[in-house]
Amino acid sequence: MLKAVILIGGPQKGTRFRPLSFEVPKPLFPVAGVPMIQHHIEACAQVAGMQEILLIGFYQPDEPLTRFLEAAQQEFNLPIRYLQEFAPLGTGGGLYHFRDQILAGGPEAFFVLNADVCSDFPLSTMLDVHRHQPHPFLLLGTTANRTQSLNYGCIVENPQTHEVLHYVEKPSTFVSDIINCGIYLFSPEALKPLRDVFQRNQQDGQLEDSSGLWPGAGTIRLEQDVFSALAGQGQIYVHLTDGIWSQIKSAGSALYASRLYLSQYQLTHPERLAKHTPGGPRIRDPEVKSQSLPSLNQMWFGVFAPRSSLLLLGNVYIHPTAKVAPSAVAAASGSLLRCSY
Repeated sequence: MLKAVILIGGPQKGTRFRPLSFEVPKPLFPVAGVPMIQHHIEACAQVAGMQEILLIGFYQPDEPLTRFLEAAQQEFNLPIRYLQEFAPLGTGGGLYHFRDQILAGGPEAFFVLNADVCSDFPLSTMLDVHRHQPHPFLLLGTTANRTQSLNYGCIVENPQTHEVLHYVEKPSTFVSDIINCGIYLFSPEALKPLRDVFQRNQQDGQLEDSSGLWPGAGTIRLEQDVFSALAGQGQIYVHLTDGIWSQIKSAGSALYASRLYLSQYQLTHPERLAKHTPGGPRIRDPEVKSQSLPSLNQMWFGVFAPRSSLLLLGNVYIHPTAKVAPSAVAAASGSLLRCSY
């Protein structure tokens, strides 16, 4: 029996995603045609033995979120619940606060996924690795260049055993080209170090607050308080992936993530891609050079002959409510999804 937890944060987070998040909560913002966290839920639902998916954050449970959860439960035939934090508790505080609900039913292990990542989510592979060699923490990692790595949690591993020997969150100097993907598989024992951090925070707070009630005790940072502290102690391991991955921290990164997901749709969700139909859109591969294809400047400024049907270049998603002119050219080019009329 397995569970999954998706950490969705709250309105005080994701400020770099504004103004897009003013109208739609960031976890529900459409990426490649569906809400951002639907990609996570789809991946979790495909893992054999998955019994429940929990969303943890401090958004108010408003109508859009409630409606999304109801629709997702029906589509995936799985219990999907939202657990609201009483205050922002960090990446680990919510896991500890709702530990009883996570462990209810006795799961063998549980996945933890940050909502603001794009990935092909190799969860079944991670589960195989965990079952072959169980440890409290299994992190998904990928590689980045020296400059990019400074923006992420950096992992130094034992190349033979894949144990995490050293972990630094957003280092000031180069540490490793292996970075943390924000996708984890934890055993129930992983909650014990979180308890230790909570108790230590509580003790530290009591020294400063004679009332004995320190609200900051519940705030736990997985990366700094747990991973950095436990690295090299035989508890944390990493599985490297060469699949797609990116963070979704801004509007520009959402476009890049859409491009990555669209490139996967040919295999995972071909029904979501616009298709060639008689009298409907025409599809051409943008990598194929042809004199009949307009340049990007021609697309933008309309310097080409009128078309009788929509021309699609590459993998394109068209929302069912969209109205597109017959002479339009829709192109997935670079990190942008462009539409020219």
